[in-house]
Amino acid sequence: MIVKKPSDVPAVPVEMEGANKVTVRVMFGPKDKAPTFAMRIFELAGGGNTPYHKHPFEHEAVILSGDIALVTPDGDKPVAVGDVVLVMPDEIHAFKNRSDTEPASLMCLVPVEYQK
Repeated sequence: MIVKKPSDVPAVPVEMEGANKVTVRVMFGPKDKAPTFAMRIFELAGGGNTPYHKHPFEHEAVILSGDIALVTPDGDKPVAVGDVVLVMPDEIHAFKNRSDTEPASLMCLVPVEYQK
């Protein structure tokens, strides 16, 4: 078994086009020989967002802190700390920090083969 604290894992800027003021900590993934899932913590600075994108796999997220909206083709949907989100394959989405000053964070799980 492996036990880590988020502070044990460096926060790396998300380089994907459309990402703004967001970092990721890959808590578990290929480097840990995780066989099925990659667990990631995204940290969004004030006004930050993940890219508006889609992918061929589902993923799940839990909102850890801050004032976040799930960006969808039907508009922004506010989500609260403790809410969990299921994004189905090929659904266009992003997570946006609704605060311009306070940070926000979420954890998400994806199939390990899609974590680089």
